[in-house]
Amino acid sequence: MWSCVRRAGILTALALPCSMSAVQSAHAALGGTPMTPPANASVSIRTVAPSSASQSVMRSAASSVSSASSTSTSASYTVRETTFGNGTIVREYLATDGSVFGIAWRGPQMPDLNTLLGTYFSQYVAGVKAAREARGGARGPVTVAQSDLVVHSGGHMGAFSGQAYLPSALPASVSGSDIQ
Repeated sequence: MWSCVRRAGILTALALPCSMSAVQSAHAALGGTPMTPPANASVSIRTVAPSSASQSVMRSAASSVSSASSTSTSASYTVRETTFGNGTIVREYLATDGSVFGIAWRGPQMPDLNTLLGTYFSQYVAGVKAAREARGGARGPVTVAQSDLVVHSGGHMGAFSGQAYLPSALPASVSGSDIQ
């Protein structure tokens, strides 16, 4: 009996770190600062000017990436794309002041929306609950469209995608469809 309990305890102790490392969280928050990418991630930065071609800069996560120094004064916004070791890609859309006004994701694992949405997460959860109740509890892709928060999220195991943005924080030259 005790050997079974001890064996189960050992297996649980071994499985917990593995399951925790499988989910890589992003440390960004909608309306806040951009994420600090993990060491095994790659980051690309693209500055988009109001009516000119964008310029791209590739940097590794190991290098110091400063969003404030990445934006130029004539830029409409900056897109930081982080590719995690598991293949999930998170794009952060940054205003000239460095704040995140939009986030998009796609990949084999769903990112941690609690972390990505920050203070807007509870509003998102309430919107999802209302949408599911309106559909009779049916699961599936979800859209939460409110005056201060828009989130589209869907997919299935191995292929998740979504977008979230703050309509009032979008730069003049950007629409919600630009958050991809």
